Amino acid sequence: MNKTFHALLGNNLVASITNSTVWFAIIFYAYLQTESVLVNSVLGGMYLVAVALSGFWLGSFVDQHKKKTMMQVSSLISLVAFALCFVIYQTAAPGEFAQVDSPRLWALAVLVLLGMIAGSIRSIAMPTLVTILFPPEGRERANGLVGTVFGVAFLVTSVISGLLVGHSGMFLVLLLAVVATAVAIVHLRTIEVPEPKIARGKGAVNGVDLRGTYKLILGVPGLAALILFTTFNNLLGGVFMALMDPYGLSMMSVEAWGLLWGLVSSGFIIGGLVIARFGLGGKPLRALFGANLVIWSISSVFTAQASVVLLTAGLLIYLAVVPFIEAAEQTIIQKVVPQSRQGRVFGFAQSVELAAAPLTALLIGPLAEFFFIPFMTDGAGAELIGGWFGTGPARGMALVFTVTGLVGFVVTVFAMRSRPARLLAERYAMKSSADTGE
Repeated sequence: MNKTFHALLGNNLVASITNSTVWFAIIFYAYLQTESVLVNSVLGGMYLVAVALSGFWLGSFVDQHKKKTMMQVSSLISLVAFALCFVIYQTAAPGEFAQVDSPRLWALAVLVLLGMIAGSIRSIAMPTLVTILFPPEGRERANGLVGTVFGVAFLVTSVISGLLVGHSGMFLVLLLAVVATAVAIVHLRTIEVPEPKIARGKGAVNGVDLRGTYKLILGVPGLAALILFTTFNNLLGGVFMALMDPYGLSMMSVEAWGLLWGLVSSGFIIGGLVIARFGLGGKPLRALFGANLVIWSISSVFTAQASVVLLTAGLLIYLAVVPFIEAAEQTIIQKVVPQSRQGRVFGFAQSVELAAAPLTALLIGPLAEFFFIPFMTDGAGAELIGGWFGTGPARGMALVFTVTGLVGFVVTVFAMRSRPARLLAERYAMKSSADTGE
C-alpha cells in the first residue's frame, strides 16, 4: 500500500465523517424542532431524488477531470454550503425552525443536502484512483481499506451526530463541519497523485454520455445483471432502513440502542480489514455471491426470537460481510471497464443502487403497519406460528426480516447459477489472464 493512497484515505475519512454527520444531524434536528414525521419523509425523498439524478452527472465529471481536482471541488462545494448553513442558523429568530413551512428550515436542509451530494464525488473518484494507483492484483485489498474507511465513518457518525444535536442544536455541527472541511481541502493540496493525462479533443468522450455509458455496460457480458442484482439487494436492504430502528427500540431504550449500533458498526471495519489483509481470493464474483448468501441467511434467523443477543450477533455478522459485496463489485468494474470510463459506470451504479433502499423504505412501512403487524398480533399468523415465533407488533416486524432473508437467499442462488454470472466470471478471468500475460 503506498503513502499516497493512505493519505487520500485519511482525507476521505475526514470528509465522509463530516458530510454524513451534518446530514444525519439535520434529520434529527428537523424532527426535534417540528415534531413532524412529514418533514423527515420529505427529507428522505429529497435525498432519494438527488442520489438518483446526481450519479450520472458526477461520474462524467470524474472521468473528464483529474480525480484529485474533483475531490477538491467536492470539498469546496461542501464548504460553501456548510458555511451558508451556519450563517442561516445563527441569524434565525428564536423558534423559527419549529415551523414546518419555515423558509429558513428548508433552505438549511437543501444546503446540507447539496454539501452531502457534493461529497458523493469522492465516493466515485476513490475506486477510480484505486485503479490508477494499484496493479490489478493489489486492488482487492485496497478496496477493502476503502470499505474500512466507510465503516469508521459510519460508526463515528452514528455516535456523534445525535450527541452534537442534543448538546447545542446545529451550532457545533455546522461549526465543526466548516473547520473540518477546510482542513480536508488544505491537506488534499499537499497530496501528490500521479494521474494520467485526461484525453481531450478528437476521440475523447465528453459530456454526461448516458447513452454511451449504458451501451458500455450492456457491452460487458453480465455487468448489467450485476448492477441489477445489487440494486435488487438494496431494495431488500430498504427493509432494514424502515424497520430496524422500531424493532430494536421495541426491546431496549434509545440510549442502549444507540450504544448497540456503535458496537455492531465495528463490523464494517472488521470486514474491510479482513479484505485488506487477505483479499477476495482472486474470484470477486464468487466472493460477492458467497457474501450475499451469508447476509440473507443471517437475515432469515436473527429475528426468529425476541433476543437482544441474537439481534446483536446477527447485525455484527451482517455488517462485517457487507464490505465484501462492495469491494467485490468495485474490483470487477475496475477490471472489466476501461479506466477512462469508470467514473461514469461507478456513478451510474451509485444512482441506480443507492436509490433502491429508500424507495423500499417508503413502501415497506405501510405494508408492515397494515398487514404484517396485524397478521402477527391477532391475525392468522399469530394463531399459526405465534406459539413459537411470538406475537405482537414487534414479531410482525420480525417476520418481515425473515421473509426478506428467504427471498434474498433464493434470488442469490438463482443469480449465481445464471448465464450472465457465468459470462461475467469468464470476462473477468480473461482480463486477468491478459493483465498477467498468460
